[in-house]
Amino acid sequence: MENIVEIQNMSKTFHLYTVGKTIQASENISLNVGYHEFAGIVGKSGSGKSTILKCLYRTYLPQQGALYYDSEKFGKIDMRTAGEREIIYLRKYEIGYVSQFLTIMPRVTAREVVKTALSDMGLEKDAADARTEEMLSYFELDRELWDSYPLNFSGGEKLRLNLARAMAKEPRLLLLDEPTASLDNSSKLRVRDMIRKLKEHGTSMLGIFHDIEFMDTVCDKVYTIENGVLKYEQCS
Repeated sequence: MENIVEIQNMSKTFHLYTVGKTIQASENISLNVGYHEFAGIVGKSGSGKSTILKCLYRTYLPQQGALYYDSEKFGKIDMRTAGEREIIYLRKYEIGYVSQFLTIMPRVTAREVVKTALSDMGLEKDAADARTEEMLSYFELDRELWDSYPLNFSGGEKLRLNLARAMAKEPRLLLLDEPTASLDNSSKLRVRDMIRKLKEHGTSMLGIFHDIEFMDTVCDKVYTIENGVLKYEQCS
């Protein structure tokens, strides 16, 4: 397998049973992500960008197609047909996902959010503690918030915590769903620099953006999507 990700002719529809309507979110999607490469997807809101990432992460199950991921543990695996145990393992050890929305258990502090992700991977306590503090500091989350519950954080604070949790693990594959949506320019620059550092350390990435200027500073290639149909364009 020459790429870490190969999506072939993937299609995803949603059935709204309450109104008897079917929505075609993505149709015949094909794309590749090379090793240590950052591939970007751009398009209007509602065009189907997030659907691609969620199908690859297996939050959604596409109706057809293949979504191959070159796993370190399992080799070439189709995320569409993989078993639940394989999916759980891959999410825990190999594939990271950053959404602009933070979903966590209640009464879990910001520090625990990051540390638990690292401990689950087998990192020893001292190393997990040090890495947690390093990432929370890097993304400029106020130290007074580290032992607070993120429920009342601002949108930008929640997103920075989400980034710290996913990027601390340095996954083999990182999926980024609007990772700069609610960030100020200083925070965007930190995200950009961390993306570059992760690439140097071997992480491959697939991300979607509205901020085209930001994407052009980090991507190796770009796909555009319109009405659920994807096409490849050369990154500027």
